[in-house]
Amino acid sequence: MSVLLEQPASLVAYRPNKPTAMVVVADPRVRSTVTRHLWALGVRDVIEASSVAEARPRIGNPRDICVADVHLPDGSGLTLLSETRAAGWPNGLALSAADDIGAVRNALAGGVKGYVVTGTRTNVGLPTRPGAAPIGAGPRMHRRPPGAPSHPGGYRELSGREVEVLRLVAEGQSNKAIGVSMGLSALTVKSHLARIARKLGTGDRAGMVAVALRTGIIH
Repeated sequence: MSVLLEQPASLVAYRPNKPTAMVVVADPRVRSTVTRHLWALGVRDVIEASSVAEARPRIGNPRDICVADVHLPDGSGLTLLSETRAAGWPNGLALSAADDIGAVRNALAGGVKGYVVTGTRTNVGLPTRPGAAPIGAGPRMHRRPPGAPSHPGGYRELSGREVEVLRLVAEGQSNKAIGVSMGLSALTVKSHLARIARKLGTGDRAGMVAVALRTGIIH
């Protein structure tokens, strides 16, 4: 599971008047789990919807955050998040069971603040409020190791070869295909990816691409 956030600590702003949220997920188990995580973050006013049609009439009353599944039964959660942003909602979080690099790219390009890859429909993780007990399976928050040299975006500098490997990953190429393109063995490509993961603080391919796109390492 990976949680890809620009500013994890500020996704939900903690204020005396508790933050508000809307959760739009078709699966009732996942929807309930997301709501519980939001409660753990300090959100106390959460409305739920199971489809775009059910959520759309509520967009006119902006809340602090909308969490939407990318794949809803009657449309795209990314489209819904774009509509909430246009209506003045300050934060949007996309949720998906698939480690889909293309979807991550589309979400970040569309202004979504975070992208959660759950791996399964019932294994959901959101940022945990300091001091709050995690509910269910907790997330891995990807951060740069303390004291590590910094890239302009807050991550360790990648070598030219590592950037090229990452660019090919963003194109959806497999380790074998990357090796063929660069004249490397698949094992060498795997070693490059391991070093990239350590420098960027995330071990899954979608996470590495999201960080690289956000920080301008690749375009």
